[in-house]
Amino acid sequence: MARIEVIDQSLRDGQQSYWGMRMRAGQILPVAAAIDAAGYRVVDLTGSSIFEVMVRFREENPWEGLDAIRAAFPTATLRAGTRTNGIVGMNVTPDSIVELWIRTLAKHGIGSLWIFDCLHDAENMIRVAKIARDAGMDPSPQLNFSESPVHTDDYYADVIDRMIAGGAAHTIILGDEAGVLGPERARRWIRQSQERATAGGLPLEMHFHNRTAMANLNHIIGVEEGVRIVHSAISTLANGVSMPSTEVTVDNLRRLGHEVAVDDSRFAEVAAHFGALADEEGFQRGAPVEYQVANIQQQFPGGMMGTLREQLKQVNMTERLPAVLEEAIRVREEMGWPIMATPFSQLVGIQALLNVVQGERYATIPDENLMYLAGWYGTPPGKVDEEVLDRAAANPRGKEMMDVGHAPQPSLAEIRAEYGENLSDEELLLRYLIPGHDVDRMYAAANLIEPIVPIGGPDGLPWIKDVLRARDVRAISASRGGVRVTLRR
Repeated sequence: MARIEVIDQSLRDGQQSYWGMRMRAGQILPVAAAIDAAGYRVVDLTGSSIFEVMVRFREENPWEGLDAIRAAFPTATLRAGTRTNGIVGMNVTPDSIVELWIRTLAKHGIGSLWIFDCLHDAENMIRVAKIARDAGMDPSPQLNFSESPVHTDDYYADVIDRMIAGGAAHTIILGDEAGVLGPERARRWIRQSQERATAGGLPLEMHFHNRTAMANLNHIIGVEEGVRIVHSAISTLANGVSMPSTEVTVDNLRRLGHEVAVDDSRFAEVAAHFGALADEEGFQRGAPVEYQVANIQQQFPGGMMGTLREQLKQVNMTERLPAVLEEAIRVREEMGWPIMATPFSQLVGIQALLNVVQGERYATIPDENLMYLAGWYGTPPGKVDEEVLDRAAANPRGKEMMDVGHAPQPSLAEIRAEYGENLSDEELLLRYLIPGHDVDRMYAAANLIEPIVPIGGPDGLPWIKDVLRARDVRAISASRGGVRVTLRR
């Protein structure tokens, strides 16, 4: 039987999937010791989009939050992520900023870097991996699964061979962001990948979302095929659009006779903490889902579904969601079968929404889609529809992008000259990637990073809930040490 290691996704992918990336550093601190003591191989923590959300919606300095979390995890290896050519948003980010992002993360204690590029530009992924290695990180590029006519076994064999040949990866992640990997294809895909990775001396990781309720089974298949690292999230941040739950993952593998290298004695404490916070914040708790063929055809990651619903709600067309999802299947094919993960799920989804809402297909093509069609993100995996290309070329912005042929690549010196020569690396990154007024508001707020516990939790003040529900309360008193405070209506 095998020894299996676990990578915790509660704090990054779990909260990204269910909380929209709004988990504050202070909400992690009360259970940091419990998570750290579990002995995970890696704790996946953050990414650039989480930084943006912290600044814009929480007015919290993400660098200070990262430092506080790093200090609270004395033993765990913390992981952050990056796209090869894009950080915040759907735009293309200059290589100089991507490199600064990686090196600054390393300076703040990030020891592992997840690298993804859904067009599978392996050479670009290896370039980023080499920067991470030079900065002292363990880089892990990801191979992203997709169902399409172009994402064949031969296609994936070529990509993983090029990743291995680059010589910079610490591990390679097998990712199924849309949760559409079926058991038969899983067996074939994982076996092929494992054979190549073993020959290249690299371990594989399994990062499977559970949107079609197959990820738990695919974990078992992967272990049978020799993979020894699995990703999961604590139950209240797991399943559905997220990962399988750590509790069930560990139990399944132990029942099958495997040794799972994790201490589960404090899982319930962590699950209860985040479950109570989710209830108070109005976020959904993680829950299993049914198998749906529609999810496999559409291949949207869960977070994108919420985005589409919200955008249709804003134009009073929520009833058109089924039409948008069907249109997305067609748009994806016309755009050359991009994998439905960031940023391409957003590009396909927004184009499908515009086509349905406006009543004319490709009447409007957003700038990010023009960038994609001009090749700024890289080479599409399949052939792009000629009529769509013609539409893009007829757009003045699209023609300009196609004529240039690549995204601008300003040097770090040029960017500093524009934003401020005396800015720290941390502030420069925030101001380059996030609107300046949001950054100004965050700095002005000067919010402290302090432990946050749910009011109704064991370390909170559950009586406050009773007081808030009681309409006839005229006064509240509380004391701590020699100080007593009374509030009256």
